[in-house]
Amino acid sequence: MKNIEIKKRRRGTAIVETSKGILVTSGSSKIFILPGGGANKRETRLVAAIRELKEETGWQGEVITLFRINSLPNRLHEDRENIAIDFIIKSIKQISLPDHESSKVEWIPIEKLNPLHTFAFDHGETMGYYLKYRKKPFLLPIVDNRIKMK
Repeated sequence: MKNIEIKKRRRGTAIVETSKGILVTSGSSKIFILPGGGANKRETRLVAAIRELKEETGWQGEVITLFRINSLPNRLHEDRENIAIDFIIKSIKQISLPDHESSKVEWIPIEKLNPLHTFAFDHGETMGYYLKYRKKPFLLPIVDNRIKMK
């Protein structure tokens, strides 16, 4: 039997909320994305989330807590297995302009968020869990996608 190599992407994602709302970015597609991205070789996903937050939004942040371990292997329209670690991050200050990856960076008030199914990838699902957590905190982290949220 032949071994098939599965491509994997290790991602760190930032959930950042202030009194202004949730920090989101969008690229050329104009679809909202939570800041974050792939971890570099020998880089933790925590470090990747903080680095990508700065690169994509210009904001410096500090991790408050691990929020979710998202190991869904069959993300739509992907040829690789994505393993994302989502963190709740406190914004500290804006220290630079966003890089070329983000054409738009904005704080969206919770009540004005687009429908969750319109977020890119599985970020709407992550936001759904976060909104439930905001209303009634529960034990973290959320592990895997197969849990049932009431």
